[in-house]
Amino acid sequence: MPALTTRDLCFAYDGVDVLHDVSVELLPGEVVAIAGPNGSGKSTLIELLAGVRRPRRGEIQRRGDLALVVQRPAAPAELPVSAADVVAMGTWKRGARMPRSAARAAVAEALDRVGMREVASRPLLALSGGQRQRVFLAQGIVRRPGILLLDEPAAGLDATSVDRMQRILAEEAARGAVVACVSHDGDAIAGADRVVRLEGGIRVA
Repeated sequence: MPALTTRDLCFAYDGVDVLHDVSVELLPGEVVAIAGPNGSGKSTLIELLAGVRRPRRGEIQRRGDLALVVQRPAAPAELPVSAADVVAMGTWKRGARMPRSAARAAVAEALDRVGMREVASRPLLALSGGQRQRVFLAQGIVRRPGILLLDEPAAGLDATSVDRMQRILAEEAARGAVVACVSHDGDAIAGADRVVRLEGGIRVA
């Protein structure tokens, strides 16, 4: 059974449709690449799938816990949080929170998986763009969500970190999660189980 389904999804900016009747099904255990040229509606689609935006028309059904990893999230200069604090936010869930000891262990494991355990106590703003991106990937995987959505998670990462990220996404799918990732990277797209390709806001073969 699909964990995430859309039917005839439309979305408009200032009254102009940028997505046109997009239907997708995302299945547990697969990595799906959302691909297409700039301006084709990829990031808009991932935000609709995550519930960040509401469609103008169409239906979205989600089955399971969901996490979203965005591209290079901005951090206010006055925000006094460490890398571990940011990842710990990913353990929060409406209506339920992990026990404190379990959350600490999950945060340490997630940081270790992305290669950031040694900087756990460093302020987020002291990290490079690529390091921050890895921290936010750790935030996305820390709760082991059933649906993991990512918008250009490789932005700012070096080749070694990109390879690590691809392994992590494959591991998440192997445990039964849906993984859908907006990407321009040819290797990542070629390595996906399935590709959803958009052109001009329309899903194409």
